[in-house]
Amino acid sequence: MISRWWLVPLVAALACAPAEPVDLVLRGGIIVDGSGGEPFVGDLAIDGDWIVGLGDLGTTRGERELDVRGLVIAPGFINMLSWATVSLLEDPRAQSDVRQGVTLEVFGEGWSMGPLNEAMKRETVERQSDIKFDIEWTTLGEYLTHLERRGVAPNVASFVGATTVRIHELGYEDRAPTAEELERMRALVRQAMEEGALGVGSSLIYAPASFAETDELVALVEEAARYGGLYISHIRGEGEGLLEALDELLEIARRTGARAEVYHFKASRPENWDLLELAIDKIERARAEGLSVAANIYTYPASATGLDAVMPTWVQEGGHEAWVERLRDPEIRQQVRAELELLPPEKMLFIDFRNPALEHFTGKTLAEVAALRGTSPEDTVMDLVVEDDSRVGTIYFSMSEDNVRRKVGLPWVSFGSDAGAPSAEGVFLESSTHPRAYGTFARFLGRYVREEGLVSLSEAIRRLTSWPAERLGIERRGRLAVDHFADVTVFDAESIIDRATFEQPHQYSEGVVHVFVNGEQVLAEGEPTGATPGRFVRGPGHRGDSGQEG
Repeated sequence: MISRWWLVPLVAALACAPAEPVDLVLRGGIIVDGSGGEPFVGDLAIDGDWIVGLGDLGTTRGERELDVRGLVIAPGFINMLSWATVSLLEDPRAQSDVRQGVTLEVFGEGWSMGPLNEAMKRETVERQSDIKFDIEWTTLGEYLTHLERRGVAPNVASFVGATTVRIHELGYEDRAPTAEELERMRALVRQAMEEGALGVGSSLIYAPASFAETDELVALVEEAARYGGLYISHIRGEGEGLLEALDELLEIARRTGARAEVYHFKASRPENWDLLELAIDKIERARAEGLSVAANIYTYPASATGLDAVMPTWVQEGGHEAWVERLRDPEIRQQVRAELELLPPEKMLFIDFRNPALEHFTGKTLAEVAALRGTSPEDTVMDLVVEDDSRVGTIYFSMSEDNVRRKVGLPWVSFGSDAGAPSAEGVFLESSTHPRAYGTFARFLGRYVREEGLVSLSEAIRRLTSWPAERLGIERRGRLAVDHFADVTVFDAESIIDRATFEQPHQYSEGVVHVFVNGEQVLAEGEPTGATPGRFVRGPGHRGDSGQEG
């Protein structure tokens, strides 16, 4: 018997029922509509793309009807930070996310899949690893349209990357743009916004993004703000420089009038964990001042990135090949060795190599690999970058679980996986990954909502749905309401949970039963249907003829 630990006394449902037969009726579910209001028992009617009825729909007939009594009916979840840009080209089902209830993947943390010039296209193809693909687009809008036309299960949207725009005009040089270059960069942002970008995304700890000064970022964000776009940033520091990095984000928001958001909000490294409360206070004071500022997180105390994140950015100027070449120089290595910002070697776990000769190190820590090779941790990381000819995918155990719990409880925090959307099969098994790729959303609902009671179910669903939709400036998504797109997730609140671990990350979450995207079922009884109804969801600045939804 379902305990319904999460239910307040159920609210009576007012019916908004269509008169004609409809495509589908979900019968007798616990409706959590995304508003943050109390759950109620009722039915949901879908016809074509749309939700057409909600409440007690006893007289409404559906061509199909599903009995979902005891299950939660919620809006589809929004992944605020997705790297499914490449995984969707390999497998459009997006299984790791759809099986958690995700119906919208949002890209663009600094790098976006457009605009690309010919040199960028060549480099992207040359740097491909396990997944190979042709680049049949140039602009960001063309890439997202390409996904839609090929067919993908979830909806897709993207910010235009400040890094991408910079590389387009300056390459990998550490200098300010000329006036002419900056105007071209502005024009690229304008074009992306009119194509449907959600705003500008930056990723300021990595070269060459780190070479951009605040004024350059302001110039780009000004263009996005004119179209109602959001500025979203992997801020310049997440450790001892966290508060100063937040100050820069807030300055950009004040100077441009843009809404602003922090990607994967965190205080990294134990000596900086106490800074989280000061950072929260800084954001809340800015919000009280009237700034529209918020953050997103993933639900784990470990991050994942490359070894470039612990190396000085000066050694990376000029791009990947220049970085690798410098690391072959003994004098430069000595300099880099002194400036590396390593965690304790047992806190760094390798998960992705390009070189087959190094793949046996997958799943081993830096401490283990250094011992096996008989080299210092500092020399080991430099050697691996050279030998793998890559940034080497690495997990960093650098955060506090108590801080994760604190962030989970904040009403202005939404959620993003910061990962691709792989399948637990095929080419995806040739490398490891962070468990957040398979578990971010289910972990939130299973561990932090049901087991620990840090957030009510209604509030949790709001922060997975209508809150991120509001932040992104997209309409008619993120709520269960008549005349909204039928992006719908049906799950068991008693059993939803993540199964992926750091040791065995390729494991699907459990508890999501049905998922619908634009009214079409992409998950049935927990299994993918193969349907690919996902759309390019355009931002508020879109200037096409077909309206907001392309």
